[in-house]
Amino acid sequence: MSNRVNFIGCDATYEAAETVLIGVPFDGTTSFRPGTRFAPQVIRLESVGIETYSPYQDKDLTRQKIHDMGDVDVVFGNIERTLHAVKDAVQSVLKDGKRPFVIGGEHLISLPVIEAVYAQYPDLCVIQFDAHADLREDYEGEPLSHATVMYQVHRLLGDKRLFQFGIRSGTKHEFTYAKQHTIMERFHADTLEDILAQLGERPIYLTVDLDVLDPSIFPGTGTPEAGGWDFMTLHKALMQFQGKNLVGMDVVELSPHYDMSGVSTAVAVKVIREMLMHGSR
Repeated sequence: MSNRVNFIGCDATYEAAETVLIGVPFDGTTSFRPGTRFAPQVIRLESVGIETYSPYQDKDLTRQKIHDMGDVDVVFGNIERTLHAVKDAVQSVLKDGKRPFVIGGEHLISLPVIEAVYAQYPDLCVIQFDAHADLREDYEGEPLSHATVMYQVHRLLGDKRLFQFGIRSGTKHEFTYAKQHTIMERFHADTLEDILAQLGERPIYLTVDLDVLDPSIFPGTGTPEAGGWDFMTLHKALMQFQGKNLVGMDVVELSPHYDMSGVSTAVAVKVIREMLMHGSR
């Protein structure tokens, strides 16, 4: 592990922590605009710009038991070795009875995290907020890609255990595949509350691709897609996870240098703060 600049308020010791923050600075399969490798470091540095207290939830990060263990040492140029390194790090956290919260990096980094969490929780369900379906079987012949990550997750979990919200981009084949194998709500998350009620106490992994947000408020991403959510729409969806059995989470696809104003990074930081305050069960 590297990088000792902590996300603000995440100062618990590893031994005392319930949630462990892990950065994965990797964008080795980015298909359009690279740059997500810089997100974990920039997010940590910019986190000093917000308060640890959330007026939305009346909670403070300093009262949560969260440890920031730094970044995984990724192997640029070798996708499989990087994914193994991520999986090993998450398995270690889970073995110690703690919950992983991963900051990417591109969306492919979710795959080894979910693999490790699924091994611990065989009845796992995955909920995805995203502009893109990510259900391609391969991308230009490559089965491991940020464009194929949810196809790989479905293959791991099986039918109707992947729930996709906010999706507004993909091939026709991806949308057909979703009708057969996943639960997808295009554009919105109006059915999220009912689905969470149906899942009850089942363990849930939440992956948030920040390009679910509209590029008018979040231009700092490699694959901006018009027609997305505003911050409060995303926040309202996140608040529905309060009290749920969230056993792992990630936030991915900030490319900070495509928004020199810093607004996209500020949004990412606030999203992470709000998610971290959902206590482990």
